[in-house]
Amino acid sequence: MKNIIIASTSTLHGGDYLDYILPELQNHFKNCKTILFIPYARPSGISHEEYTAKVVLAFAKINIAVKGIHEFENPATAIQSAEGIFTGGGNTFLLVSQLYKNEIMDILANVVKNGTPYLGTSAGSNICGLTMQTTNDMPIIYPPSFKTLALIPFNINAHYLDPDSQSTHMGETRETRIKEFHVFNTIPVLGLREGSWLEVKGDKILLKGNLSARLFRQNQAPEEIESGTDISYLK
Repeated sequence: MKNIIIASTSTLHGGDYLDYILPELQNHFKNCKTILFIPYARPSGISHEEYTAKVVLAFAKINIAVKGIHEFENPATAIQSAEGIFTGGGNTFLLVSQLYKNEIMDILANVVKNGTPYLGTSAGSNICGLTMQTTNDMPIIYPPSFKTLALIPFNINAHYLDPDSQSTHMGETRETRIKEFHVFNTIPVLGLREGSWLEVKGDKILLKGNLSARLFRQNQAPEEIESGTDISYLK
């Protein structure tokens, strides 16, 4: 049975890394002594070792150890033997490229679908959808495919921001970009605001956190989804 948390972000303004969601994670990974961290999304400025060290400090607060996938000789074996898995944020194009390069996209999807607890934040959440095409990230590298884990039957737009009526910026809003996606694609898109996450238990998908989410479907007006709503119907 799938056991997944898909979070918009790892850090809220004024808070420390993962602090806002640690109580959820303590329960989510309750049967895990150690989790596997996938740092592939981070392009520069911080090494895989440094990124993993940051995650180690956060999970130490709930007495869970962390090992980075780069510490293993065989990434596929690391995923298959993991008690729990966390994929962090960064650039989704890079993350997807690395998962395909290491031939672990399908392996990761299969172990999570078979019940290994999974946490994704930001880029690690974007890959939970059918494709990565609704990421906000720049295409700094060209992945072999836009297809991702398909753990949920729709796409995610992490860090969703509402249009600011007071802004003088004339560029496209997130809503505009998602509507552009729907000119050519029928996949629903859920805009996850900061501090919100999806809890996936089997086939049940529940929106959690303090804020609503914004649902976009082709040829339909955007819809507000309140926290606590079961969106398992969404396909």
